[in-house]
Amino acid sequence: MKLKHLIILLAFLPSLSFSQEVGVADVYLLTCGPGEEVYSVYGHSALRIVIPEKNIDLVYNWGVFDFSTPNFAWRFARGHLDYSLGVSSYESFLREYYMEKRWVTEQRININSEQTAKLFELITENLKPENINYRYDFFYDNCSTRIRDLIEKAVGNDLIYSPDQAWKSLPTFRDLISKYEKGYYWRRAGIDLLVGVEADKKASFRDMMFLPLEMKDCLSETSIRHEGKLIPLLTNPVLVLDFAPPVVSQSILAGPMIVFGFLLIICIFLTGWLRDRKSNLVIDLIIYSIFSILALMMIFFNLFSDHQQLKTNLNIIWLNPFIIICLISLLFNKDWMIWFRLVFFISVGFLAFLVILPQNINNSFVPLIGILIVRTSTRAGFSWNPLTIPYLTQL
Repeated sequence: MKLKHLIILLAFLPSLSFSQEVGVADVYLLTCGPGEEVYSVYGHSALRIVIPEKNIDLVYNWGVFDFSTPNFAWRFARGHLDYSLGVSSYESFLREYYMEKRWVTEQRININSEQTAKLFELITENLKPENINYRYDFFYDNCSTRIRDLIEKAVGNDLIYSPDQAWKSLPTFRDLISKYEKGYYWRRAGIDLLVGVEADKKASFRDMMFLPLEMKDCLSETSIRHEGKLIPLLTNPVLVLDFAPPVVSQSILAGPMIVFGFLLIICIFLTGWLRDRKSNLVIDLIIYSIFSILALMMIFFNLFSDHQQLKTNLNIIWLNPFIIICLISLLFNKDWMIWFRLVFFISVGFLAFLVILPQNINNSFVPLIGILIVRTSTRAGFSWNPLTIPYLTQL
């Protein structure tokens, strides 16, 4: 959903007499298709509540945040950005998705009046000023999981999920994310760079619902016990807005694997061709500056961010703090070969154990690690290396 503050209608739910009004209320799950913006590629979920006698037709959306929040980027990076529950009219909600050309489906939730009353009470509690904001977590607490959790609490033990697949066949969180990043080669590489071991955990049937489109499918397979019988939790989807999904036109030839592979070939060529000190110093200042920035990112997200998905990121092994020390040695013309050797052996070791790491490492990072291996070997003073550049540290 487009990120802006919606009108919060705090007055209407508390004023309802649940025992009298809930019986004529209908609750729908709204699922919205992916958009072209980074934040919309996974789709969106919301709840629609219709009470004809009260002329109420409102949409509840747990995915609201504001780009104008002070220090937005810093708060987002630290994991301190709060999301909010927003309320809008159904007409306004659809108008927004019509403008964004994103499809929308709705499915009525087959809950009885008692369960609907419980759901209303939970939403009313969410609308209280002390509860309307929540700390966003991409995997476990977002616009979709909030709806899933409310349905679970409202229905209780009468909610019957489909059994999980065999453990080995379960997708990981990273698998599910990658499913929606097909064709977005650079963005997928960026996500794989930043997201750590947490993303490689297996996602159960319930866990998969952190993604709106997956929740639509999972809840469509979910049953509810009604008068001793099992019936589908959701009715068949009705297409409210019909738009084709965005077309991805990125070429794999311009993707990170090809680009980084080409840079590795250039690096090897220049390393063998340029033997003078100044040329190699310029090349290494550029290379180690870029890798140092990436190393600083790894340090920040591993140690100083509250995003659990970004912690325990094994990319910090090859993008390690020792690279920064190598850059300092270049800037101050210091003969610190030991640090170049350390980075060299860490990079080689990382490649050697790549297939058994508990974290999936994007293949496009292999050429980058190759660049580190080539350039650190030239400054490590290895007698066996024909690419070693003599007298690099001499004035």
